[in-house]
Amino acid sequence: MMADALELLKRKMEHYRPGLLDGTRSYGVLVPLVEQNGEFFILYEVRAKTLRRQPGEVCFPGGRMDEGETAIECALRETGEELGIDKETIQVLGELDFIAYRDNSVLYPVLGVLPNGVMEKMSPNPDEVEEVFLVPLSHLLDTPPLEYEYELIPTPAKDFPYEVLNIPRDYKWRTGYENVAVYPWKGKAIWGMTGRITRHLARLIRKWRDEEKS
Repeated sequence: MMADALELLKRKMEHYRPGLLDGTRSYGVLVPLVEQNGEFFILYEVRAKTLRRQPGEVCFPGGRMDEGETAIECALRETGEELGIDKETIQVLGELDFIAYRDNSVLYPVLGVLPNGVMEKMSPNPDEVEEVFLVPLSHLLDTPPLEYEYELIPTPAKDFPYEVLNIPRDYKWRTGYENVAVYPWKGKAIWGMTGRITRHLARLIRKWRDEEKS
């Protein structure tokens, strides 16, 4: 019996791809670069006001990953569905650092370059996208975001089994915090996970530029 179990583990672990422990959902988003007149911009969406979740907020094109789908496949598929861009025309540069969120979901950002003339050719899906807009990458590199923090305080349910765990009811739970990066732009606010990804990309580019100079 033990030998069978060991063989099973050997076979399965050989191809097992680690993920987020207890993770429930995975999402892929595209961080779209657009080149115009020799300058790069990042494209953002404004979510349709009719959507149930986060209506009217700024985001990147993306959504929940289907079974067996990679982050890149998801990001390209969702970009096609939301903006009407042929996924074959998007140049994928690679994946950025992922975000493990406190609701046990994981967000995988994918950096890609949209085809030339895309702003005139795309057809945003009105059921999902209110509008799209561009922000110069140079602005995001030169202008740090506004940053705010709020504390995350554990609140156990009333029936939490303190006695079973042999800990006091005034147990000192470890708290955390959430850092919120906000990029104001012409009456809009780039924030939340979109703000964090934007800040992460800007930091990476500045870091890599400095490394190239040294």
